Amino acid sequence: MTIKIALIQLRVVESKDKNLKNAVDLIRIAKKEKEANVVVLPECFNAPYTVDSLTAVAEPVPGGETCRALAKAATDYGVYVVGGSIVESLGGQLYNTCTVWGPEGDLLATYRKVHLCDSSLSGKTTVPETKLFTAGSQFATFTVAETRIGLGICWDMRFPEFAAAYRALGCDLLIYPAVCDVPTGELHWELLAKARALDNQTFVAFCSPARDTHAKLIPYGHSLVVDPWGSVLQRATEFQEIVVADLVLKELSMVRHRIPVFDQKRADLYELKVRSS
Repeated sequence: MTIKIALIQLRVVESKDKNLKNAVDLIRIAKKEKEANVVVLPECFNAPYTVDSLTAVAEPVPGGETCRALAKAATDYGVYVVGGSIVESLGGQLYNTCTVWGPEGDLLATYRKVHLCDSSLSGKTTVPETKLFTAGSQFATFTVAETRIGLGICWDMRFPEFAAAYRALGCDLLIYPAVCDVPTGELHWELLAKARALDNQTFVAFCSPARDTHAKLIPYGHSLVVDPWGSVLQRATEFQEIVVADLVLKELSMVRHRIPVFDQKRADLYELKVRSS
């Protein structure tokens, strides 16, 4: 089986309505013109990455405006939609949350960002996530045909144990919607994607917003898909575009057979313990 994944690197503007319309239009193009069966949006795709903007667009999951728009798009175009992330309002707390919608509009997974980020190589923190958000505490996976897919959001990509836990749960593809600034992206973006793919012999996808030089945090862009050999299959520029890659899943068994590191781990010396919900 082949998964055709589309990363939607959209340009985020101040208007939530315009962002949602743009996202739905690009989902349509990804399915109808690019023939993708899994479509991914970036982190915080419905508002600029600032405290005021994110707080203003907080909504419940799954009943909020953004969730309804994503569910309808998934149904209208018969595609799996990984809804980047939005600000979820729940019980007086805010979460940075990714929702996944099936081709019939059903909510397949909800993932709340586990590792919150206050760091910025540019010298200032645009959004102090540990003050704004409550951290999630659960892994989240969903399945396309027989392929199990694990979810992370941005800063999660820096934690190899987190990705390894998804591998232990049987995931063959890891998807990380992200907002990464330019200085950090130039140093670490591609390196982290390759590292997580090689560490776990999985496909890895990082999906960024398009670059906006007027934003308080200027996104790096360059959304990319990496195969289990650590090779970049497809990479975006910094502009708004759709990146499409064919994931040939039979490559997973070939890589794991030729480089059998998971058979060679020393459980007598070290062992990963995964607490799944």
